[in-house]
Amino acid sequence: MAALVQHLGTGRRKKATARVFLRPGTGAITVNGRPVDKYFTTESSRALVRQPLSVAEMPDKFDVLVLAAGGGTTGQAGAIRLGIARALCAFNLELRPKLKSAGFLTRDPRGHERKKYGQKGARRRFQFSKR
Repeated sequence: MAALVQHLGTGRRKKATARVFLRPGTGAITVNGRPVDKYFTTESSRALVRQPLSVAEMPDKFDVLVLAAGGGTTGQAGAIRLGIARALCAFNLELRPKLKSAGFLTRDPRGHERKKYGQKGARRRFQFSKR
């Protein structure tokens, strides 16, 4: 049996983490055992996940297996995008300038803003009553 050839990339955004495995294949993207179209309900999240592969001009060269955890759907989509970009760099370092200029290798530093005391949330206040 031949050894399994795969490239690993880890992505994080907000509270979400994604472990991405690139394997030679037909372009199927699987997230936590489900197809990407079933996992992400919004088209914007699906497009976000596919961006690095289309920029690298390899949308149907790899099968992408993703293990995503934590955060919400938007955070996981951003984490997967970073993970795929890093895995593509592990596959071929010559893709790095193209992915870097598109901004796919930069981790989004924005996080969750903490709730403040005496308030309803991070920015939300309780309703003001003049009388």
